[in-house]
Amino acid sequence: MLGFPSSSSDIPHRSSLGRMVNQSTVLLMASIGSLILVLALLILFHENANATKGYRLRSLERERSLLLLEQEVLNMHIAESQAMETLQNDNLIQVMVSIRNPKYTEGESEVALRRK
Repeated sequence: MLGFPSSSSDIPHRSSLGRMVNQSTVLLMASIGSLILVLALLILFHENANATKGYRLRSLERERSLLLLEQEVLNMHIAESQAMETLQNDNLIQVMVSIRNPKYTEGESEVALRRK
């Protein structure tokens, strides 16, 4: 009686231990599977965010290049309108009356006079 327990009380304990091992194995597999699924979803969302940023960056670069091209065209138009030939051939400038006897002001060259 001291060293050997009865076999009838030992069998339910072993079956419940086996059932607990099976349940813990299933629980471990389910938790590992759910962890893998959560990590896969996080990776998917992260890659989707990166792809969206890349698409936005590409569209902004395309818009920037179009704006730079438009700026070059506008700079060419400005240079053309400021050219000397254009100004000399302009009808408004040709209609202006030329001065005959200009009178220039004479005085000190300083803008503001100092008091002494």
